[in-house]
Amino acid sequence: MPTLPDADAKSGWIDAETKVAEAPADHGDELRLWLRLLTCSTLVETEVRRRLREEFDFTLPRFDLLAQLERAVDGMVLGALSKRMMVSAGNLTALVERMVESGHVSRTTSPADRRVQIIALTDHGRAAFRTMADRHGDWIGSLFADLSAQDRKALMAGLARLKGSVRRALDAPSQTG
Repeated sequence: MPTLPDADAKSGWIDAETKVAEAPADHGDELRLWLRLLTCSTLVETEVRRRLREEFDFTLPRFDLLAQLERAVDGMVLGALSKRMMVSAGNLTALVERMVESGHVSRTTSPADRRVQIIALTDHGRAAFRTMADRHGDWIGSLFADLSAQDRKALMAGLARLKGSVRRALDAPSQTG
């Protein structure tokens, strides 16, 4: 059985990839690769969440909302924002409400359709996002620091192929029945 890295052993934390490594014959390469991707993603996301909370008293969903709106100079309708963030409109409505209360975003009624609300960054929200986004970039840089430029390029190419493979599989007629 593999030994845990010191940090993991001390915390008692074990990820799914490490669990699979204990019985590799039970799992194919694809499953082990998926678990490695999931583990890396979870580790990075957990650290970003922690740093946003500790440094800015901000949540990742709030940061993600500001990131989407930062790209939309004229704001976005709630439905489009919901699709971009891949969350339900109901969950997003509560998040937007809290962000309106904090002064980070505004919510106005569309002049073309009074039923449609347009969500946009305020000047305060734009400034706060810029500060957080700069730090976020620093954090990601530090987490990926052990990867050379060649490593990053190879990883990007491999992940691009994986993304294409997944999309083709999702577009294919279902093989289960």
